[in-house]
Amino acid sequence: MMVQKSRIYLQLMRADKPIGTLLLLYPTLWAVWIASHGKPALSTLIAFTIGVFLMRSAGCVANDWADRDIDDKVERTKTRPAALGLVSKREVVRLTLGLSFLAALCLLPFSWKTWVMAIPALCLALIIYPLAKRWFPIPQLILGVAFSFGIPMAFMAVQNDIPPLAWWLFAANVCWTLAYDTIYAISDKPDDLKLNIKTSAITFGRYDAEAAILSYALFDILMMQVGLMLNAVWCYWAMLAISVYWQWQYYLKIQKRHREVCLEVFLDNKKIGAAWLIAIIMHYSYM
Repeated sequence: MMVQKSRIYLQLMRADKPIGTLLLLYPTLWAVWIASHGKPALSTLIAFTIGVFLMRSAGCVANDWADRDIDDKVERTKTRPAALGLVSKREVVRLTLGLSFLAALCLLPFSWKTWVMAIPALCLALIIYPLAKRWFPIPQLILGVAFSFGIPMAFMAVQNDIPPLAWWLFAANVCWTLAYDTIYAISDKPDDLKLNIKTSAITFGRYDAEAAILSYALFDILMMQVGLMLNAVWCYWAMLAISVYWQWQYYLKIQKRHREVCLEVFLDNKKIGAAWLIAIIMHYSYM
């Protein structure tokens, strides 16, 4: 019984699907590397990596519970534990609070200002985003803000300050998240339309794919600004060109709005996150 319950909890945390953790982790590591001028402390890397996993897991638990009456009617999500009624409200609350507490412990080495920065991130991940699709026309934008809070937190943890560059990086990541999560929403669009909920794919209507490529373009422009502020070396700009090429390929692939293709493109975005981390690491190695 205990083994079966543990399996259900891990499913609820999406431990079996690391894509969300990676998409949240990469931008946080961009920030850690930049804030540390290319020489991050191992303890900082470990703290933020574990913290990201725990907070993403807590967010998934809260989101699945909030969406349990929606997920059971959507093809992609109908087998989630909350949708199947495999967990109780008490279990969800305990698991969410436990994961959040463990994530907070990861901030112990850092100043109280970093802890303060964690409060809005917590509210966005556990309360505002899980309910957003019921009232906000572009909930993916709220997810983008939630997924970007690791950036100012990393700067505060390392520098005890949040410079303008951090906010440019924050804005860039919001746009990137909006792009890939709109593509994710396109795959669920037929089901979501029947349920009368709000997503960016529904709000943008027939121009959902165009909205995604525009969000990618804004991401690229903002990353250019970050590069200029860093006085970035050639490898940074080479990665920008590669990233733009990949994004255009994504746009071409999702034109027919096939569910499986859109999901595949969404998953492929981890490649962009990893590529930018490599570019930032290479930038500092050449300095």
